[in-house]
Amino acid sequence: MYRKLIFLYTMIRKLNLLPLDTDIETRSVLKSLPSAHAALAELKGIASTIPNQTIPINTLGLQEAKDSSAIENIITTHDDLYKSGLNFDSFKSLNAKEVQNCINATKKGFELTSKSGLLTNQIILRIQEELEGNKAGFRKLPGTVLKSSSTDEVIYTPPQDPEEIRSLMANLEKFINDRSLCDFDPLVKMSVIHFQFESIHPFYDGNGRTGRIINILYLIHEGLQDLPILYLSKFIIRKKPDYYRLLQEVRETGNWEEWLLFMIRGIETTARETIELILQIRELMMHYKNTLRNNYKFYSQDLLNNLFKHPYTKIEFVQRDLNVSRITAANYLNQLAEDSLLTKKKLGTGNYYINGPLFELLTGR
Repeated sequence: MYRKLIFLYTMIRKLNLLPLDTDIETRSVLKSLPSAHAALAELKGIASTIPNQTIPINTLGLQEAKDSSAIENIITTHDDLYKSGLNFDSFKSLNAKEVQNCINATKKGFELTSKSGLLTNQIILRIQEELEGNKAGFRKLPGTVLKSSSTDEVIYTPPQDPEEIRSLMANLEKFINDRSLCDFDPLVKMSVIHFQFESIHPFYDGNGRTGRIINILYLIHEGLQDLPILYLSKFIIRKKPDYYRLLQEVRETGNWEEWLLFMIRGIETTARETIELILQIRELMMHYKNTLRNNYKFYSQDLLNNLFKHPYTKIEFVQRDLNVSRITAANYLNQLAEDSLLTKKKLGTGNYYINGPLFELLTGR
């Protein structure tokens, strides 16, 4: 036991305080930045053309929550996830509830950072609280290690002392919010923040998902995006071995260049994929708008928004959003289902309605 403890603590590598005392913006890193910034600017502009901003927040947030949770081996189907949004609690799987918590955490973080103009430790704690459903806060007990999923070998031991964790998080909070500390490009700085947070590993659980939420909130904090819609989880899933390898290389050798290039490439790739998806959603919305307006007297923008802010809807949601009676809401949805614009499904004693083309867009990308 004593030998195990000696081995454990020799694996601990002291984290540097921020800002870094070396210039990590190499020529290759600087050359990669303009195209990534151009993609982000284009995404920001295109997202602003969606009349109801909750549509991209909800639709893209659903996919991100699923992908981010999948990185942590919390797997759910799209169907289970979308059903969980209908609030039929008795039909929610445990994993779908966890993914739903990830959606709620992102929205809570966006709300709090938008209100305060800062990205503080209190907000980070609230995000983790939403994710995990508890107020455990920063780690207070030793024993947390990161292991290889294939060999179960300990590959990294984050800081163990509670005081050191709090001190490192206070330093990170200052680095995030005080622009005078560092003149790195915001995308470089975001990559440093992500590395530092994941290496501090301040929570017992939920560190990966919290760290990925911090990424998008930081881009909003820096004015590079207006909405939480640029998510890296899909890219990380595709490049998962590289993601963990490069994180570890920075810890062991200080090889920042490859890590930064990886993250900047991820931002650009994800921005361009998100642009394409938003354009497809916008085109589909226009098709539905023309169809509804030309063929149904009950057409309204509120109805269109309801059908696109989530792939699944139900009578109660239409009743609430359109301020109509339950019977009227049911008539609207049933008429659209009869005409194959929606697909009606039964769940328990209730019904729900699927926007099939939107579902295919979100699940097929």
